[in-house]
Amino acid sequence: MLTPQAWHRRFSQQARWTEEIRRFVVQKAGLGQAHCVLEAGCGTGAILGSMQHLMPTARFIGIDLRVDYLQEGQQNAPQSHLSAADAAALPFPDGRFDAAICHYFLLWVKSPEAILAEMKRVTRPGGMIVALAEPDYGGRIDYPAALAELGRMQAQALQIQGADPLMGRKLSSLFHQAGLTDIQIGVMGGQWNEAPAFEAWESEWAVLQADLGHTIPAEKLNWLRSLDGASWQKGERILFVPTFYAWGRDGILKFP
Repeated sequence: MLTPQAWHRRFSQQARWTEEIRRFVVQKAGLGQAHCVLEAGCGTGAILGSMQHLMPTARFIGIDLRVDYLQEGQQNAPQSHLSAADAAALPFPDGRFDAAICHYFLLWVKSPEAILAEMKRVTRPGGMIVALAEPDYGGRIDYPAALAELGRMQAQALQIQGADPLMGRKLSSLFHQAGLTDIQIGVMGGQWNEAPAFEAWESEWAVLQADLGHTIPAEKLNWLRSLDGASWQKGERILFVPTFYAWGRDGILKFP
């Protein structure tokens, strides 16, 4: 089992992948004017730390069920207030926040409808609900072709763990069902300039080995790992997982 510190490295890697989305959403959705923001499923504070730089005047509150994640998060997002709470039953009054956000979270919950309903409830009228990033492994592209099997196995591992690997494509439907308006949906583009840093690659494979080590033989997993590393070094590796973002509101967004 990975430690909270190892998970933070993983969450920080995801945060780097989606940094461009956050900048875009903060600008286009008008989040820069928000005074009080909730992150549901804040984990180890990787996203809160980034959002604090993008929105330096905002006050951030993060909630998560994992107390060990929150303890790690206090070090990574020291300006945010973190507390243990269930995102499906938020301990806040109606209209408490200007905006509620989440990141790589809805795919992990049993009822994303309930989560979005709670995020909407605690956001003031006219406030913004934002899913900063949700992946869709059904559209994953791997090259060389031999590595496509790795993508299929990872999607299956996510399902076994209770996650929805197709969450990205469902955001539009979920946001409309939640009764939000002015909904905007998009997909993060992919750019490949160079191989990932060795530490980031090792972090990714630590997660893969934790997810897949009990389902496929070690020899095959090691072969895929070697092929993946060699393909990056040769400059031929393509790995693209469509990552969707969405935001919506109820009425015209006006900040006091």
